[in-house]
Amino acid sequence: MAKITELRDMSDEQLGLTLKEANENLFRLKIQQQTEKLDAPSELRRNRRLVARIKTLQTQRAKKAEAK
Repeated sequence: MAKITELRDMSDEQLGLTLKEANENLFRLKIQQQTEKLDAPSELRRNRRLVARIKTLQTQRAKKAEAK
């Protein structure tokens, strides 16, 4: 799990790749939850929060770029 400081240090391209990977993992976990019991249900929450953090950072960077 990436901490917010680690995410802030990433480039825009790296953030995009991390977001894509997190979304794919979240999708797999949701499917697994529907078909069978999850080993660690807390993984869903961690992935949702990671996606939210990345999207928030991307929005902040976009607004900062607009302001310049």
